[in-house]
Amino acid sequence: PRGHYLGAAHTQRHMKTAFYDSKLLDYRPFETWKEDGEPDTIALANKKMRKMLAEYEAPVMDPAIDEALKEFVAKRKASMPDQSF
Repeated sequence: PRGHYLGAAHTQRHMKTAFYDSKLLDYRPFETWKEDGEPDTIALANKKMRKMLAEYEAPVMDPAIDEALKEFVAKRKASMPDQSF
């Protein structure tokens, strides 16, 4: 009452946990979004996906473990011929 809800103690206490902050949505001002070509969520997701793939670094793995995993996958695929992979 008599103030802006963002300044209320209750809001300040719960702001970080009560709302989901999407890493995909565009929170820029309308004018900035418009100047940038009005990208929709699909365009934003595509841009983020391409950036993530470009920056991806495969984790370091022991070659013996990598080979064992590949053999396991090959055996499992061979044991399920009716599956579509």
